[in-house]
Amino acid sequence: MTLDDTTRYDDSPQTMTEVIEELHDAAQEGETSLGHLLSEVEHASFTPVLLTPALAVVTPLSGIPLFSSLCGLCIALVSAQMLFGRESLWLPQWLQRRKIPSDKLKSAVKTLRKPARWLDRQSRERLRVLVRPPFDRITHLLCLLCGLAMPVLELVPFSSSILGAAVSLMAMTLLLRDGLFALIGYAFILGVIGLAIYLI
Repeated sequence: MTLDDTTRYDDSPQTMTEVIEELHDAAQEGETSLGHLLSEVEHASFTPVLLTPALAVVTPLSGIPLFSSLCGLCIALVSAQMLFGRESLWLPQWLQRRKIPSDKLKSAVKTLRKPARWLDRQSRERLRVLVRPPFDRITHLLCLLCGLAMPVLELVPFSSSILGAAVSLMAMTLLLRDGLFALIGYAFILGVIGLAIYLI
């Protein structure tokens, strides 16, 4: 099933702060399902949905067992649909039903508020070629590969958080129309590759 069959792929600009506040408002009593969380940020475009699990992986929520793997699968599915131009988002029901404690969600969102405001202040239209076709497809593809790598590299220390940071930066490029974040995201990916080679 799609999260919202009326949603259309439209990367209308938003701010990081708006996305963060929508995540906070989406928290329900006790536990919040992933499907509910993503449906709350899906109304504007796929990009906030891609950004949500990527940000979650760089917060203390990543300490929940298998949480990084679930976020990686979600990132892979969303970015694949962006890559192929799907107009409405689809996620399997078993993934949408996964729940996280709402108190941990709110705590994680709280830690992201100041960085989000700072990033909004620093962003501007730079290197716009990286957010336009065909180069935006490179970003979608790299996000897909990062998502697929997260379950594989879960046992490699810090790898999931670094990949989550890379996806966050690339999603921010699409959200804020600032190509500089994509370049920094590419550097993070190279860092993970280097870390994996060193440890393996």
